[in-house]
Amino acid sequence: MNFLEEKILADCRVHEGNVLKVDNFLNHQIDIDIMRQIAHEFKRRFKGKQVTKVLTIEASGIAIATLLADMYDVPVVFAKKGATVNCTDDKYMAQAYSFTHKKMNNVFVSRPYLTKDEKVLIVDDFLADGEASMALIDIVHQAGGEVVGIGIAIEKGQQGGGKRLRDAGYHLESLAIVESMDYDTQTVIFRQQ
Repeated sequence: MNFLEEKILADCRVHEGNVLKVDNFLNHQIDIDIMRQIAHEFKRRFKGKQVTKVLTIEASGIAIATLLADMYDVPVVFAKKGATVNCTDDKYMAQAYSFTHKKMNNVFVSRPYLTKDEKVLIVDDFLADGEASMALIDIVHQAGGEVVGIGIAIEKGQQGGGKRLRDAGYHLESLAIVESMDYDTQTVIFRQQ
């Protein structure tokens, strides 16, 4: 069992509807020590990969992406989920269905921040059906860049997003893969890695 699986077992709650609540350390309140360990582990797992940008989607992946990008000494880019007054039409756009929010999001990255020939490492806090990762991959491809890897803190193995990405040939590294969870017993079972 790794550090993240131990932290999940110690601090998570399983909610009805296949929802794993880790907001007390990963995606609402942030435990910097855990984020640092996640970033170090991704750097180890993607050793030898050339990375020019770390890409995530707002908002929960930003903390992981920032610490990891610092280790690579490259910029972080995060795809925005909604247009703002100061955004331009000069952007790459894709759609991603949010399992958590149960809605379709238009996500975008302004063109100047992702250019051709980029070597992009995608990171996020969760992987369920793979929609967010696929949207980010689409954006990288629109820019003419290359996805060199995908790092996920927690993969919900029973939802198939990981299989989808691996079957498509992407180098996917998930630090904790939840095989099953049970609301009534508050148990979480991890896939052996």
